[in-house]
Amino acid sequence: MREKRREMLHGRSFGWNIFGANAEKGGVRGILSRKGMAAVLLALTAVLCTGCGAAKNGAGSAEMADVKTTAGSYNVGGSFYEQETGLDVSDNSADYESGTDNTGLLEGRKLIKTVELEVETKEFDQTMSSLETQIQDLGGYVESMDTYNGSSYSGYSVNRSAHLTVRIPGERLSDFLKTMADIGNIVRRYDNVEDVTLSYVDMESRRNTLRTEQSRLLEFLDKAETIEDIITIEQRLSEVRYQLESMESQLRTIDNLVDYSTVELSISEVKELTPVEEPTVWERISEGFGESLLSIGHGTLEFGIWFLVHIPYLVIWGVIIAAIVLVIRKHRRKKRKKLDEQLKTPGGGAE
Repeated sequence: MREKRREMLHGRSFGWNIFGANAEKGGVRGILSRKGMAAVLLALTAVLCTGCGAAKNGAGSAEMADVKTTAGSYNVGGSFYEQETGLDVSDNSADYESGTDNTGLLEGRKLIKTVELEVETKEFDQTMSSLETQIQDLGGYVESMDTYNGSSYSGYSVNRSAHLTVRIPGERLSDFLKTMADIGNIVRRYDNVEDVTLSYVDMESRRNTLRTEQSRLLEFLDKAETIEDIITIEQRLSEVRYQLESMESQLRTIDNLVDYSTVELSISEVKELTPVEEPTVWERISEGFGESLLSIGHGTLEFGIWFLVHIPYLVIWGVIIAAIVLVIRKHRRKKRKKLDEQLKTPGGGAE
C-alpha cells in the first residue's frame, strides 16, 4: 500500500501522468518515457521557432500571430517543466522575443566594404615599399599578393605589375585611399558596400536560442535515468552543438569582414602616367606627336637591344647562308665552264 501510494503521488506531481505511468513494476518509478522525451523535444523545438520568428522584425502581422500562437500552445504544457525542473518556459519565450531589440545594441550598422583600385606608377619599387609601410602603419595586413617582375626573354622589356588583396581596418579605409592617391596614379576605382545588419541580428538571435536549448538539454540529461532517454537527449544535443558552432563561425566571419575592409589593388609600372583630366584638342595633338617620337625612339632602342641579344643566332645563320651561296656559285661556275669547253671542241657547235 505504501509503495502504491508513493507511485500515485509521484505520477501526480509530474502532470499529464507522463512519468511513472509506463514503468515496470520492479523498475525505478518516474523515469522518462518515450512520450516524455517527445514532449521535451517538441517544446524545445517550439521555443526555438519562437526565437527565430522574433528576430525577423519585418515579418507580417499574420505571420507573427502564427508564431505566437504556436508558442502559446506549448506553453500550456510548461507546467510540466516547471514542476519537475523549475524552469519557466513561458518566461524564456519572452526572453527570445526581447531579442529583437538587439539592433539597438549594435554599434552602428554592419557594413562590409570592398574597394577595387587600379594604380599606375613610374617607380614600381618605391611604390611597393611605400605601400607596405602604409599598410603596417594603418594596422592592416596583406591577405594575398601576386607580383610579376617582367621578362626580357623575347628581347622586349615587359613592365612589372602586382595584384594585392589588402585588409584595412574599416575606420582607416579613407586614410589608406588618400595614401594611394599620393603614391600612385589611380586610373580606376570601384566601391561596394553590403549591409548585413539584419542577417547579423537574425543569426545572433538564432545563436542565443541554440544556447538556451543547449542549456535545457544539459539539465534534462542530468535528470535522465534510462539509457534510451540519455541517447535521445545526447543526439539532439550533438545537433544543437553543431548548429551553434556553425552559427558562431558565421558571426566571426561577418565581424572580420566588417572590422577589416577589403581592398583589391592592382599596380602597374608604366613609362607615362595616364592623365586624369580630359585634355584639350591642342594638348591631344601635342601629346600624340610626342608619343609618336617617343615610340620611334623606344622602337629603335628595342630593336638595338633585340639585335644585340640575337647576335649569336644571326652569326650562325649568316655563316649557313654564306655557305649555301658559295656552294651555289661554285656549282654555277663549274656548269658554265663545262658549257664553254663543249662549245670550243670540234663538233661542239663552234664554227
